Amino acid sequence: MIDYKILVAEAYKAQKMAYIPYSNWAVGAALLTKEGKIYRGCNIESSTFSPTNCAERTAFFKAVSEGERDFVAIAIVGNDVNTPIGQGDYCSPCGVCRQVMTEFCQEDFKIILAKDYDIYQVYTLGQLMPLASLPLKNQ
Repeated sequence: MIDYKILVAEAYKAQKMAYIPYSNWAVGAALLTKEGKIYRGCNIESSTFSPTNCAERTAFFKAVSEGERDFVAIAIVGNDVNTPIGQGDYCSPCGVCRQVMTEFCQEDFKIILAKDYDIYQVYTLGQLMPLASLPLKNQ
């Protein structure tokens, strides 16, 4: 059983580390492995924007670079830095992040979008990527 509230809290911790001098849009992600380990990620901007990295991919790349390959869930939070927790909206993963998720996750991988510690929505990767071209590992 996944404790969504713990994962959301970890995403908020990650959000505080965001490097966002251009957009002021802070995103945090907390990625849960099958073994119960959590990898946090934040968005990291660049002045040219193209090399900017999203929080979700930061979490995945940290985990994969340490040998992890089995994931069960990710919590994502994001808002303008001036928006109080609970007053913003849900922050959904971009298309590139969704494609990275299809590389490493099953269709039942859980994606928790939170706008408060207690207010969140849970989707599966299959719901956010219908008819995706998933790697053979996942078929």
